[in-house]
Amino acid sequence: MTADTSHHSVSGNLRLAFFLNLGFTVLEIVGGLWTNSLAILADAVHDLGDSLALGMAWYFEKYSQRAGDRLFSYGYRRFSLLGAVISAAVLITGSLFILSEVIPRLLQPEPAHAPGMILFAVVGVTVNGLAVLRLRGHHGLNARIVAWHLLEDVLGWLAVLVVGILFLFRPVYILDPILSGLITLYVLFNVVKSLRKALNIFLQAVPEGMSIDDLERSFRRLPHVRSTHHTHVWSLDGERHVLSTHVVVDAAISKEQIVILKQGIREIIRDLDIQHSTVEIEFGDEPCRISETIRRHVSP
Repeated sequence: MTADTSHHSVSGNLRLAFFLNLGFTVLEIVGGLWTNSLAILADAVHDLGDSLALGMAWYFEKYSQRAGDRLFSYGYRRFSLLGAVISAAVLITGSLFILSEVIPRLLQPEPAHAPGMILFAVVGVTVNGLAVLRLRGHHGLNARIVAWHLLEDVLGWLAVLVVGILFLFRPVYILDPILSGLITLYVLFNVVKSLRKALNIFLQAVPEGMSIDDLERSFRRLPHVRSTHHTHVWSLDGERHVLSTHVVVDAAISKEQIVILKQGIREIIRDLDIQHSTVEIEFGDEPCRISETIRRHVSP
């Protein structure tokens, strides 16, 4: 599957997830009031926020497919990442709200309508499970965080289903808030991890699995290379990366040897998902423009 095809597939699946989530939220509000189940009402409020996040994720995923222009020369890939950050922030906020609702119910459990809980749980698992399956296999942070949204809903409805069945035989109503709290904490932990990764990408951290020291050592092994410096690697969206480096070469190197050198660098970075690379060649004792600029700014 090509990158463009993959992005169109993600966009279409996010659209499906959005409409499924929005439609089911309305049913949840009615069902939560009918059954007096905190798990269902909490999930309804959560799903309302999820619908907003899904809509933005869908919009930003489509927007991220635009090619580069005069304003965003690298393209719009990072807008997908923006969608991931917003989705994570909404999910964290919703999770904290659910936890605030769980505490009073732990102290004072309330009865719930078991048959109604079971009915809505079956529908909830089916609807959200379908959306999770559609997003399975996509590697972008935007799709992964949205998948966590939906997986939380699947787990939540499975818990509601189990609790509803138990209530048919023994009304231990405290199980409703306990399971809601445990599932929310589990998903909250994983979303915070994904959010940290997204923020690292926004702040242009070196992508996971890459080492600037290893790259520079590999560059220095190439013929005619004296040294390397100002090597930077950062990511556009967690999947496509950008590299820039300064390579100091012998003063007498020929044009043909420079071409061979650049080909050697391309071979080194070939399997690193680097979409853009810039190699500045410096000859012998030629002063580095960036080093000179830094020196002027820090000198008293």
